[in-house]
Amino acid sequence: MTQDEYGTAYKSGFNLTIRFLVSKGVPYDTARETAQAAWVKGWERLAQLRNPSMILTWMNSIALNIHRSYLRREPQQQPLPELSTAPRVNLAAIDVGRMLKCCKQNDRLVLEWHYLEGYKVQEIARRQGWTETAVRIRLLRARRAVGQRLGRKFDHTRPMAKRAALSTRPQAATAA
Repeated sequence: MTQDEYGTAYKSGFNLTIRFLVSKGVPYDTARETAQAAWVKGWERLAQLRNPSMILTWMNSIALNIHRSYLRREPQQQPLPELSTAPRVNLAAIDVGRMLKCCKQNDRLVLEWHYLEGYKVQEIARRQGWTETAVRIRLLRARRAVGQRLGRKFDHTRPMAKRAALSTRPQAATAA
């Protein structure tokens, strides 16, 4: 194939190579660049062309192989779009509501005042006309009920410092 014949084939086949790549799902700009690269590569390896009447098929094969090699090298990633609105459902409030349903009414009231409103045990006792011990017992019951709801097992019979000391003590010392 001569230079003039290749030039004629390029003029008639370049747009067909672009259309071929676009039909394979390649974006137009990428298809145009890939077709250009394929025709250049074809010019460089023109001696390998066996049948000059098959030049368009040969160019399309080269273009498709160039595109496939690009896809193998470049990972196909695209950024996720940012959500412009905040979620409308407050899931934390739903979870808290479900956990509080497992408590008795007075225990739930004490939990809400103490942990959500920030009242101290003395203030709750004064407000309700209970003793401080009664408030602490209601808090304990409510924490246990919520803990059971969460699937945790609490040992509230021992103070926290003793529980921590027992869990860090070596096994041989606890067996004695």
